[in-house]
Amino acid sequence: MESKRRAALRAEAHHLPATVHVGHSGVTDSVRASLEDALRHRELVKIQFVRNADVDVKQAANELATSVGAEVVQVIGRTASMFRAKPEEKPAKA
Repeated sequence: MESKRRAALRAEAHHLPATVHVGHSGVTDSVRASLEDALRHRELVKIQFVRNADVDVKQAANELATSVGAEVVQVIGRTASMFRAKPEEKPAKA
């Protein structure tokens, strides 16, 4: 992703509420499913890691992004933003 696009996504993500929350159990299958569902509805998603989650936030964000085919836009503190472009919709055949 080019830096101008990443900067625009960071600015857009600033105002978003956290959609996916990672609890003390860390990155689980239910967290991946929740992120996948959120990315199906929006291209840009913010993820909040709780304080007592025993994970390295940057590493967990990269792992999550890889598992759902997204890109990490930024990680600040215990919050990460991810982007995945929606696939082009094909017009319905008559």
